Amino acid sequence: MRLVLGPMEGVLDHLMRELLTDINDYDLCVTEFVRVVDRLLPEHVFTRLCPELKHGSKTLSGTPVRLQLLGQEPNWMAENAVRAVELGSQGIDLNFGCPAKMVNKSKGGAALLQHPELIHNIVSACRKAVPQDIIVSAKIRLGWDDPHDCFEIADAIEQAGANEITVHGRTKMGGYKASEIKWEFIEAIKQRSKIPVIANGEIWNYQDGQNCLAQTQADALMVCRGAFNLPNLGNVVKYNDAVMPWKDVVALMVKYSQYEIEGDKGLYYPNRIKQWLAYLRHEYSQADQLFRDIRRHNKAAPIIQHIQALDIA
Repeated sequence: MRLVLGPMEGVLDHLMRELLTDINDYDLCVTEFVRVVDRLLPEHVFTRLCPELKHGSKTLSGTPVRLQLLGQEPNWMAENAVRAVELGSQGIDLNFGCPAKMVNKSKGGAALLQHPELIHNIVSACRKAVPQDIIVSAKIRLGWDDPHDCFEIADAIEQAGANEITVHGRTKMGGYKASEIKWEFIEAIKQRSKIPVIANGEIWNYQDGQNCLAQTQADALMVCRGAFNLPNLGNVVKYNDAVMPWKDVVALMVKYSQYEIEGDKGLYYPNRIKQWLAYLRHEYSQADQLFRDIRRHNKAAPIIQHIQALDIA
């Protein structure tokens, strides 16, 4: 099974990629998006978001990293795709699924699902701009509010020359509600597609992954939010590994603390660890108590002391 660790804006940064690829056998990571508006972005914008570009576009554990672009102007998207490839990105991923209001207001992300022709033009421009041996992929939702729109959208992407497509099995208006998942539409896309299809959405454990593959007949799976609920979800989904015990999660948080304090986002550590705990408590009841213990702290030191005390215990 091919398994991709998907992007989560503001959450799955290079530090978390490092942590999760070290303990899971992911085949690919996709970065948070580089926002493209009306210019060619400087090199440091790409390397800050994806420092792996300086190391062969791989995490230290060797997992390939593909840079994602988000924007609505074909020519500028193409120029920035060229720059990303020149810097070493293992392919280009194009974001047509982000549901964030701020992004959609500026006609980016999922807002483009309402304009299949523009999606086609963006994919086509990027495909023509980068070498043919470079993978150009796209990530979509099923549509803005009508899942039946997914067929026109997927056709536009395939006809534009994309090498593969990731489909999140909900519309933009469906948000992240479990009741809104519609794997059957991914199956229908797969049946009519000549390019690989990656299925995404509501994969929380091994059985979910098996059920999704069985229904959609997808070529690969992508996990996102679940990888934060369960740190070893990659190997759980891929190999039916046992769920990581809480004591190992605590050790992982200690390691993450070291990454954060030493790295360029040390100032954001309190918010980041609280954010992670908000996901972890869906899987681990102990995470809820830890969150309560540290939530009043806005400095790193006391939070780390709490976590280290758990690690020692």
